[in-house]
Amino acid sequence: MNASQGSLPPGPRPVEDAGPAALVAALEHAPSALWFLSGPGPRTLWANARARELGGDRAALPVVGGRPVADVVAAVLRSGRPETLTGALDTDGPSVTVTLSPLPAAGDPGVVLVVEGADDRPPPPSPTSAGGAVVDPVQHSLLPPSLPLLPDVRLSGSYHPASSVRAAGGDWYDAVPVGHGRLALVIGDAVGHGVPAAAAMSRLRGALRSSALRDPAPAAVLAALDDFAAQMEDVQGASVFYAVLDAATGAISYAAAGHPAPLLVHADGRSGYLPVTARPPLGTMPGAPTSVARAELEPGGTLVLYSDGAVAAPGPPPAQGMARLTQAASAALADPAALDGEAMAGLAGVIADGLLTGAAQPDDIAVLVAHRRAHSVQPLQLDLLAVPSSLPAVRRRLGAWLTALGMGEEDRVGVMVAVGEACANAAEHAYRGTEPGPVQVTAAVDVDGVLTVTVHDEGTWRPPDRDPGDRGRGLLIMRQLVDGMVVRGEHGTTVTLRTRLRQSPEEEPQHPTGGAGATVVVDRGGASPVVRASGDVDMVSADQLRIRLLEASHGGTVRVELDLTSVTLFSSAAVRVVLAVAAIAEAEGWRLVVHAPDGGVTRHILEVSGLERLVELR
Repeated sequence: MNASQGSLPPGPRPVEDAGPAALVAALEHAPSALWFLSGPGPRTLWANARARELGGDRAALPVVGGRPVADVVAAVLRSGRPETLTGALDTDGPSVTVTLSPLPAAGDPGVVLVVEGADDRPPPPSPTSAGGAVVDPVQHSLLPPSLPLLPDVRLSGSYHPASSVRAAGGDWYDAVPVGHGRLALVIGDAVGHGVPAAAAMSRLRGALRSSALRDPAPAAVLAALDDFAAQMEDVQGASVFYAVLDAATGAISYAAAGHPAPLLVHADGRSGYLPVTARPPLGTMPGAPTSVARAELEPGGTLVLYSDGAVAAPGPPPAQGMARLTQAASAALADPAALDGEAMAGLAGVIADGLLTGAAQPDDIAVLVAHRRAHSVQPLQLDLLAVPSSLPAVRRRLGAWLTALGMGEEDRVGVMVAVGEACANAAEHAYRGTEPGPVQVTAAVDVDGVLTVTVHDEGTWRPPDRDPGDRGRGLLIMRQLVDGMVVRGEHGTTVTLRTRLRQSPEEEPQHPTGGAGATVVVDRGGASPVVRASGDVDMVSADQLRIRLLEASHGGTVRVELDLTSVTLFSSAAVRVVLAVAAIAEAEGWRLVVHAPDGGVTRHILEVSGLERLVELR
């Protein structure tokens, strides 16, 4: 073949040595996702822009074909042999090919990881987009729905998700009353991202509560969590800070596992981080010793617990992040109104907002704040005349007292309505036919945050009639608005209302409000009212069952029976309703009769639930 007939393609031109900077720049903008990792972690040494886009700013390794790529990397680091993996990216992405090639890194085993075929994958969703619409609600639903409210300590919690849904999901906090005026305070960070991390956090939070209620000592709790994490692969490596605070004295005992120390802000504005002895994260070194330290939260002082996302951002050193947290907390606490009434509920959110720069947030931020009151709220006592004109004074003074406690509006109104009903009953019935006499209202909170309100008159107790129009309606209302109510008719009438105080979130979660699963009616044709249910008594219908039982029993003061003969499904929510009403009946001196066919599913559920101890099954 000669040149006139054709020619061979020209040979490759020599490649110029543009230097390592040009090579890194080219790899940074490559269409495939690239990672360079070393052992034994594995630890990411470098990741390009596409890798960071797929895995968030921390370039978390993806899941392909249902298999975590991190597991494959670990296998290659151990064996030194290349691997190839093909499958769907995460659970809803395109099919990709993953190539893992051994490459030593500074004498240690290393791996070059390449993910190809992810170009058609849409950009990672934000916490407000479709993917985030799963992670964000899941994360918030697993955080505590409320925080304890004690007479000497106020709490506030906040959670801000990461900008990338791939980085969100593992930060959490909780506060658990453990008796004798002590609070267990905890904040932590589960390993991983997204829904799996949120699920791991949920398990860890459940284990924490169980351990703290058995033995709240920091060493015992961290040992229990360490054992738990060692047996649960998705919980291994989680970090946690745990403290027990004596609300009355301010004494704190605390310990940490792989978690940063909390910030203590004194009443005079001075601040500093508590000393913490380093300990490995949970489950990574079972049996590692736990060093317990002690401190004091003085009156007017504030303890700020936080997850590492609050101080550890890519780029700036951790000391800079800690300085920003100190500045944000000090600025928030400098406003005297921040600690007043309901405003305290948003304090943690204000501190977290002070850490946001407006740029993409690379990690979750969880903040838990404990503030010790400078002065305790003293008990309330009102001595009034049992007449309708006294009721506005009760509402006004009790409302102001509850507000000073920090009770949220919804809970506060519920207590005020219940107390108002008790006072109205005294004004209407206690001294009928005689001159109005005294009524006394007292309110106090014990060291564990249980509010007790008593309304006492020296008149004559009058049991409610069977007619629903009688004052049994008032007793029904009181039963539904507080956790417990006891009425005593000796030496006048004393109504005792009890409810556990809680710091409600700023936005209550939405719950279903209706359902057609069951029909519940009250039959008043016999000697005692009978509540008859039919159909599926599911979670929604259970609330209807509760209302009808309390209505028929006039708030628990009149004997009723429950007929479940025609029920086709009896949920655990319905079981809880029957247990609650049966406990009220026992306190009032009667026993709830429940009709359920022997051998049926409903009867079996009632027997398995142990209801035979509280009800009479027929």
